[in-house]
Formats: sequence, C-alpha cells, structure tokens
Amino acid sequence: MNYRHSFHAGNFADILKHVVLMRVLAYLAQKETSFRVIDTHAGAGLYDLGGSEAARTGEWIEGVGRLEGFAFSARARKIMTPFTEALTALSHGGRYYPGSPALIRHALRAQDRAAFNELHPEEFDLLRRLVGRDDRVALTHLDGYTTWKAQIPPPEKRGLVLVDPPFEKEDEFGRLAEGFDLMARKWSNGTTMIWYPVKNHQAVAGFETRCREAGFGKVLVLELHVDDIATGGPLAATGLMLANPPWTLAEEMTVLLPELSACLARGETARWRVDWLRGP
Repeated sequence: MNYRHSFHAGNFADILKHVVLMRVLAYLAQKETSFRVIDTHAGAGLYDLGGSEAARTGEWIEGVGRLEGFAFSARARKIMTPFTEALTALSHGGRYYPGSPALIRHALRAQDRAAFNELHPEEFDLLRRLVGRDDRVALTHLDGYTTWKAQIPPPEKRGLVLVDPPFEKEDEFGRLAEGFDLMARKWSNGTTMIWYPVKNHQAVAGFETRCREAGFGKVLVLELHVDDIATGGPLAATGLMLANPPWTLAEEMTVLLPELSACLARGETARWRVDWLRGP
C-alpha cells in the first residue's frame, strides 16, 4: 500500500466527503443515546498544507482554499456549519487540514465511540500520535475491509461506517459492493457512507447496480464533478454512496451542491448529482 493522503488533503473530493460526514454526525448527535463511528481507511488524521506533499500537488488550493472567498447563500452556509466550525477549530489558522479521524473526534460526545483503522504503517503511527489517550477511540492496524466485517454491528446499535479506500486495486468497487451487501445483512439500520472516484462511468454504474440490489431500504448517491472526467486530469469527479442517510440530507444537498459546484469548478462542465437508488 503506497497511498498517502497528504498529497490530496483538502481537495474538492475531501470537501464533499467531509461536509456530508459532519452533517451525518450532527444528525446522530440529535439523540442522547450513544453512537459509534467506524472509519475503515482513516489515514493520518491531520495534514500540513504547508508541507512538501501538499505543496507538490497544490490540490488544496482549488479545494478548501476556495471556500472562504465564495459567496455561499445563508442556507448553504448553515448546511456546512458542522464542517466549517470543525475546520476552524482544528486547522490551526488554516495551516492544517483535518482528515476524517480528526473531524469524527471533534463530533464525538462523552458517550460516543469511534474505531479508526489504517493499514499504512507510517500513516498509522501519525494517527496514533494524533489520537493519543482518548478512551472513546480504538485503533487498529489492519486491512480496512477486515475491520468492517469484524466490527459490525457495534454494541451501540446506532452509528456510521465510513469507507474511504485508496483505490489502488482494480477490484476496489467489487470489494466495496461486497461490504455494502454484508452491511445490509449484519447492520441494516446503520448508516454506510462510501467515497469513490468517478473516472469510469461504466464501473460506477456497475457499482450502483450492486448497491441498489443490496438489502437497504434507502440508498442515496451524491456526485460532484469539477471538470470533465476525460480531460480534467487525474481526478475531476467524486461520488458518495450512502445507505440510511439522514432523512433531510438529499434535500440539503440539492441546495448545497449547486453552490459547491460553482465554488470548486475547474471547467465549464462542472456539475452535481443527487439521486435515490432506493427509497426514500
């Protein structure tokens, strides 16, 4: 495994993923009962935007670097509030970009729990240093799909599985679909959120078909295209597959995604998508 997210932290794909992540966690926190978050491919958790890796790609400049200067509507700003407040609290004045473990920890209450898994040895060491002594968080250093299978359903019965693989292997969509189906059988009322790159429409369509046929009653797809996938560079579009999303999320995304698309666009072909595969 060679993937290091420090080259891509804070890019447009992170913005979509983390805005939605923080919306889901905010909804889970509306009930007093505890929840658990399982992050199968956690990464290091905090990324230095002034470091050599981020400087080499500069992807954050066209991602998080654009947010502050864009005139979002009042409704869009409200939808983004859980993310933007966490960003302010964790970024140390904009020098760092918080990955999903840092954002999740920020959202946890005393009664909530999280399980972070990371396979890359150097990333895992950084993650362990970030978490430190936090009794709410368990760390594992395993294959992400193994932890997904082993840790569901959790004792809390409420919560989220976040799956954000590096897509270094050709069978990644197949493994994700198998996990999605397993989740439907073992924890049918849990929320699943899968991130994936949109590079090949045929591969994405096949993945959607398999997710539609899983046992979940509600399956939502979100996409953000900042450029044409054929000509827009290594990554020009990103998607999220959600099972059992919060009931208002689709409507919220129809408000936010047009504005995010305008903010983060690299070309005239920028667009967005909100589709129910099953339900609501």
